[in-house]
Amino acid sequence: MAEIIQKDGIWVFDGDALRLTPGRDRNVGVLRRVLGELVVPLGALAGISFEQGRKQGRLRLRLRDGADPLLHATGGRLAEPHDPYRLTVESDRYGVAEYFTDEVRDALLLEEVPGTPVGEFLLPGPPLPLSVSAGDGTASFDGERVQLEWNWKTEDVKAAAGPRTLALADILGVEWQPSAGLENGHLRFRVRGAPVEVRAKYDPNALELWGFKRDPLMALVAAAVQARLPHPSAADAAEASQEPEAAAGADHDALLRRLRELGELHRAGVLTDEEFTRAKQAVLKRL
Repeated sequence: MAEIIQKDGIWVFDGDALRLTPGRDRNVGVLRRVLGELVVPLGALAGISFEQGRKQGRLRLRLRDGADPLLHATGGRLAEPHDPYRLTVESDRYGVAEYFTDEVRDALLLEEVPGTPVGEFLLPGPPLPLSVSAGDGTASFDGERVQLEWNWKTEDVKAAAGPRTLALADILGVEWQPSAGLENGHLRFRVRGAPVEVRAKYDPNALELWGFKRDPLMALVAAAVQARLPHPSAADAAEASQEPEAAAGADHDALLRRLRELGELHRAGVLTDEEFTRAKQAVLKRL
């Protein structure tokens, strides 16, 4: 077993999984505190690295694409204080961090864990029920439906319709975007049949985030919903399976247009009977 204890948190590796426990240091982000201990199976890892600095270093875990609903929902946009897969290491513990890194790497090699994407989530996502208030409202999720409730800061056009209830079956996707500079962030649900080109400020299926302390917690709602939606690889496979059908339909339409063009050329006297018959037969074979 390998273990490293820091103010930033405690990481323990037992050969099969890593236990990541956030520390109580004031620099630990609110998302990590609320998320609590994470258990990451070895099979979910793509790699580990340790970076030394003059005063502090960092341990970083890299997960396989598609293994964690939190990483998928946030798209790599979690700031370092909130990222559960980074650990700040004090300079006097560099030797321990290097040993920890070697132990995890050796296990990945021995178990022949590939770094390729996975076809299912290997982490369960945040526990339910879950409710977070930030920005212009509150988002709650019980595993079957999302409830959006507005506060006094919500735009009238969005608040006028009252609270929103979104059934999980109607949600196509979810996105958490933090605020950046003068740009506000959002938690947005893509809902079947709803327009997508609406600013979060006016979108009844989104909450607007202004960069306050609790904004990162909305990422937990996004992750909890994402964990219960079809895995992204399933959506990609479905889209790929539809592409040949779409291509075949496009070819079919093009051939029908070609037949019409040939008929017009024949009627106009541009093609002889023999030329028209030969060209038509060639098109019909392709059909």
